[in-house]
Amino acid sequence: MGTNKNTLFSDFNPVTKQQWMDKVNIDLKGEDFNRKLVWKHLNGIDFQPFYSAEDTLEYLTNTGENARVLVNYRTIHVLSAESGNKQALKAINEGVTGVIFDLKENVSVTKLLNKININELAVSFILNENAIGFVKDFFDFSDQNVTNNKNLRGYFDLGIVSNYVTTGHYNMLRFEMLKHLVNLSKEYPNFKAITISGTAYLDSGSNQVQEVAYTLNSLIYVIEHCLERDIDIEAVFDNLHVELAIGSEYFIEIGKFRAFNSLLHEIAKTYGISNFTHTLTGKTAVWSKSITDAHTNLLRATTETMSAILGNVDGVLIDAYDMEFNDPSDFSTRIANNITTILKEESYFGKVANPVDGSYYIEKVSTKIAEKALELFKVIEAQGGFYKAFESEFIQQQIAQIRQEKIKLISQRRLPMVGVNKYPNLMETVPSKVLSAGANVNSKVLIPRRASLEIEAIRKVTEQIVEETGKRPTVELVSFGNLTMRKARAAFSYDFMGVSGFEIWQEKSYDSAKQAAGRSALTESDVVVICSSDPDYTESALLFIETFRDINADKVLLLAGNPVDIMSALTDAGLDGCIHIKSDVIHTISGVQEKVQKNIKSLQL
Repeated sequence: MGTNKNTLFSDFNPVTKQQWMDKVNIDLKGEDFNRKLVWKHLNGIDFQPFYSAEDTLEYLTNTGENARVLVNYRTIHVLSAESGNKQALKAINEGVTGVIFDLKENVSVTKLLNKININELAVSFILNENAIGFVKDFFDFSDQNVTNNKNLRGYFDLGIVSNYVTTGHYNMLRFEMLKHLVNLSKEYPNFKAITISGTAYLDSGSNQVQEVAYTLNSLIYVIEHCLERDIDIEAVFDNLHVELAIGSEYFIEIGKFRAFNSLLHEIAKTYGISNFTHTLTGKTAVWSKSITDAHTNLLRATTETMSAILGNVDGVLIDAYDMEFNDPSDFSTRIANNITTILKEESYFGKVANPVDGSYYIEKVSTKIAEKALELFKVIEAQGGFYKAFESEFIQQQIAQIRQEKIKLISQRRLPMVGVNKYPNLMETVPSKVLSAGANVNSKVLIPRRASLEIEAIRKVTEQIVEETGKRPTVELVSFGNLTMRKARAAFSYDFMGVSGFEIWQEKSYDSAKQAAGRSALTESDVVVICSSDPDYTESALLFIETFRDINADKVLLLAGNPVDIMSALTDAGLDGCIHIKSDVIHTISGVQEKVQKNIKSLQL
C-alpha cells in the first residue's frame, strides 16, 4: 500500500511556471500578456494573474492573529442616558458584542450602562474634550462591576485625527485630555485610550497604500505629542486602537490590514517596543456604498467584512445599508449586525487560525502594499511629518489625484458598481431629494463621500424631470441586420442607458434600416438607439439617419458602436452620438438629458 502511495503520481511531472506561461501565451494568440492579464492597480502595484512556488516571496511578519473573540460593534448616538441604555440593551438582545456610544455631551454612566454586563460586552465611547468627568465616572463604575480587569474591553475615541482631517480644526486640548485617559485606564490592559482613525482617507477616495501610510504618519504625530506630555511610550502602544475603512477590493483589503499590522510593529521597534497589545477595527466604507439599488450595499458590506476578518482585525463596525439616505431602521440596523454573526457562527470566520497565511497571492499583495506604504510614509516624514504635509495640502492633493482616477474609471464603467454604472435596477424609482447634486470640493480638508456622487447627479436630473413633468423620459432600442451583433449591442445599450433612470423599452427588431427608422421616428420615445453590426452600419446607418431625420428632427438619436470611418457623415446627417465600451457614461447621458429637457419644454410651450 505504501509503495502504491509513493508511485501514484510518478508519471506526472510538476508543471513549471514557464510551462504555464507558454500555454497562456498560446491562448492569448499574440495579445500582449502584460496588457491583457496583469492588473495594474491604482496603488501603483502590478499584480500577476497567478503565482506559484517558484515566485520569490518575502513573507511579512507580525501580520496579526485571526480574532477568536471578534467584536461586532454597533454605534449608538446618545441623546440621553436613558435612550442610549435602551438602544444598547436592544443591540445586545440582537447579538451585538460591542457598542460604541457617541456622546455629544456628558450623561450619567450609571444610567447609560444600567443592566449592561461590561464583563462580556465591549463598550467604547466617542468623546468630546470636556468628557473627563464622564471618564472618571466610567472607571469608578468599572471598578465596582468588573470581576477581572482584563474583562473590560473597548476604547475611547477623541477624534484627534479624524476631526482634524475632516474639519481642518486643530484642538490641542484633546492631547491634554489624552494624558488623563491613559493614566485612568492603566489598570485595564484591554481597554484602549488612544484611537487613531484612518477611515477618512479611503472614504475620500484614497487608495489602500495611502490609507496605511497616512494613518501611520498621523500615529507618529500623536506619539510625538504624547511624549512631549511625558506619556510613557509603552503606554502609548499598549493603549492604541486603530480604525481603518474596509473597501470593496476583497484581496487588496485583506493584504492592507495584514500590511498595516506588520508596519505598525516595525514602527514600534524604532521606539524600542517589541511587545504591545493594540486593537484594530475595520469599518465598512462610505465610498463603496450607493443610494440606487441600495440593497446591494448588503452584499458589499458582507464581502468587506469577510476581507477585514481575514485581514486579522479585532472588531468590525458595519453601517446599515440605507444609512447614506435614511435614518437607519430597526431592520437595516439588525441586518447589518447579523452579517458578522452569520460569518462568524455559520461560516467560521474568526474561529480558525489565519486561514490566508501562506497563500502566494495574499502574501504578495500584503508585501507589496507594505513596501509601497512604507515608501510613502517616509516621503511624508521627510516633508516634516503628518501635520505639515496636511497643512500644505500635499496629502489632500495626492488623494484627489487617486479619487479623480477612480471617478474616471467609474464613469467609463471600467470600475463596475452594481446598480450604479452597471446592471441598474430599472424598476426602481428614487426621490430626487435623496440623490446628490454632485460632490462638495474643499482642497483643505477630506470629505468622506460615496464614489457614485457624479452618477447620482445625472440620475437626480432625471428624477427632477419626472417630478416636474410627470413623465419619465423613454429610450427605444431599434435593431436590424446581423442577429448576433444587434442583440449584443441592444443588451449593452439597455445597461448603459439604464444608468440614466430613463424608462428603457425592450428591443424592437426590423427587417431593414429604412423600416426601423420610419417606425421609430413616429413613436412616443424621447431617445432612439440604433443597434446593429459594423458592416450593417457601413451599408445602412446613413440611410437610417437621413430617413429618421426627414420625419423627426427633435428626438435624441444614438448609435450603439463606434464606426469611426463613417462617423463624420453620420454626425452631419443628424446623429447625436455613439455609445460603446469606451464611452463616458456621465458625459454621454448628461448630453442626452440636456436635449431631452429642451424637447420636453418646447412641447409644454
